Amino acid sequence: MLDQTQLINERLWQQQPVITPGKSIKLIAEVVSTHWQNDYARKVEDYALLGILEYYWTVDYLGIAGREYIGKPKQPTITICTLVEDEYQKRLFQNNEQLVSSNFPNLQLTAEQLFMV
Repeated sequence: MLDQTQLINERLWQQQPVITPGKSIKLIAEVVSTHWQNDYARKVEDYALLGILEYYWTVDYLGIAGREYIGKPKQPTITICTLVEDEYQKRLFQNNEQLVSSNFPNLQLTAEQLFMV
């Protein structure tokens, strides 16, 4: 999701859909695949370097990632990460826990409800 008010600061946007500073990006959502290591470990560094404030909702609807990422017992999990200085603070949401997002402060949605969509 792009912040339309920030697109004027994107020098390439008028010619091609290229975003360079992370503040133009409000949200990136990843649906975890069988290559979950990319979603949880590798991409996080790239997004932090870009400066995306709430980079990621990692939606692991199958609960397939490693226990260090989604806890034990493994179960469907949404991870929301928020950039603090140069590192992401991660918060896990499972079952009927209400999602908390700085981009969507009025959001009234639980992890379970999102998985049902």
